[in-house]
Amino acid sequence: MRIAHLSDLHLLSLEGLSARRLLSKRFTGWLNIRLRRGSIHRAEYVRAIAREIARLDIDHVVVTGDLTNLALESEYELVRELFEGELGLDPSRVTVAPGNHDLYTRGAMTSRRFGRYLGPWMESDLPELAVDASAGRFPVVKLRGSVAIVALSSAVPRLPLVAAGELGEAQRRALGRVLAHPDVASRTLVLAVHHPVVHGWSRLKTHLEGLRDTEALLAELRPISRGLVLHGHLHRRIQRVVPTEAGHLLQIGATSASLHHEETDRMAGFNLYEVDGDASTRVEAWVYSAESRDFRLESVPKHV
Repeated sequence: MRIAHLSDLHLLSLEGLSARRLLSKRFTGWLNIRLRRGSIHRAEYVRAIAREIARLDIDHVVVTGDLTNLALESEYELVRELFEGELGLDPSRVTVAPGNHDLYTRGAMTSRRFGRYLGPWMESDLPELAVDASAGRFPVVKLRGSVAIVALSSAVPRLPLVAAGELGEAQRRALGRVLAHPDVASRTLVLAVHHPVVHGWSRLKTHLEGLRDTEALLAELRPISRGLVLHGHLHRRIQRVVPTEAGHLLQIGATSASLHHEETDRMAGFNLYEVDGDASTRVEAWVYSAESRDFRLESVPKHV
C-alpha cells in the first residue's frame, strides 16, 4: 500500500473578505499574511506536489489539515479545484482531516463549511460509528486492502493567537468503537489528525498550540500494536515513536506543502509511505526544489 501524505496547504484567497468578515480572528490572520505568511507560502508548490502525486499513481492520499488559510468559501473552492484538477483522484482514494485554519472562526464551524465543500472526500466505510464533530461527522474510516485509514477532527475555533486542537469525549469514544471493529482491528491502522499526538511541549505551549486531550487519546490507542499516526501543524518533517501497551505506533509529521524554506525538513513537499501486510513501513520525504521544479528524496528526521 503506497500512501502519500501532505499537509498544511494554506491555500489563500481574499475574495469575499469584506470589512465585516475581517473584524474577527481573521484580522490577526490577515496581518500575518501581509507581514510574513503570504511571502513564504506559495500555492504553486502545492499544485506541483499534487501533479507529482498523480504522476506516481499512489494508492491513497492523506491530507492532514490546514487546507485553507482563513476558512473562506473562496479558499475552499481552491481546495476543490486542486483535488479535482491537479490531483485528479477519485474521492475514495483521498482522506482529509481538518486543521485549525479550516475552522478559523466560529462561523466556519456553524456553517459546516468543511463538510459542505469536502463532503465527497469524507465518505466513511463505517458511517454508523461516526459522531458529530466540529468539522463534520468523524471518525472517517476508509478500509483499503490491509490498511484502515481513520481520520479525526482536532479542529476547534479558538481565540486569536491560539491554535490548540481538541477531539472531545464523543469523538474519542467513537474512535474506541472504530478501533474495536473487526474490519479495523484486523488491519494496520493509519490514523490521520492535524495536531501531533506526542510532542514534548510544555503544558502552556500545549494549551496554546497542541492537542489538549492528548492523554485521553493515548488511552484509546493502548490496545493498538502497530500502525502510523500522520499529522501536520508543525510545518516540519519529523517522526517519533508512540508506545502503546500492545506495541507502538510510528508518528510522522509532514511539512507545509506550500512552505518555502531553506531547511530541508521544512521545505515544501510530501511524504510517501509503503506499508506492507506485516506492518513494516518504508518512509520517504519528497522535497520540492523551487530552482529545478522537481523533487529529491530525503529521509524523515527522527526525534526521541
